[in-house]
Amino acid sequence: MRRLALTLCLLAGPILGGGALAVGLPSEMLRDPVQEQRARDIGHELRCMVCQNQSIEESEADLARDLRRIVRERVAAGESNAQVVAYVHDRYGDFVLLRPPFTLATAALWGAPFIALGGGLAAIFLLLRRRRALPAAAPAPLTPAEQARLAALEDDSAR
Repeated sequence: MRRLALTLCLLAGPILGGGALAVGLPSEMLRDPVQEQRARDIGHELRCMVCQNQSIEESEADLARDLRRIVRERVAAGESNAQVVAYVHDRYGDFVLLRPPFTLATAALWGAPFIALGGGLAAIFLLLRRRRALPAAAPAPLTPAEQARLAALEDDSAR
């Protein structure tokens, strides 16, 4: 029973957030806790370009590990948070930022969901409006064969 519990704990660790602190080796951490916290805060602003939905602090990819090392080296060298982010941003572009800036180049990306929503609502509005404007089509008259069959059915039901 103990082995089962231990196995479940070991398996559940990475699933339930064990990867949330990817910087786990003491050799990767800064000795000064204030600097380490600054480095972690900066790392939470930078995207892992391998995982793409994780910050470099959460990712265990090799590139994220390298970026964490660069961030920690620059923090230890005395650079400000903005300088460290600017250094990484200059090398990797807007994609490395988890919150990219709103610029003319990214305006289409920021506006695309609203444009798509507006287009969809406009299409629904036009479709509903067109349906209301169309007159109801009158049914086609019965052919003589259909009229004869209908008369026969009515005679059978009347009996």
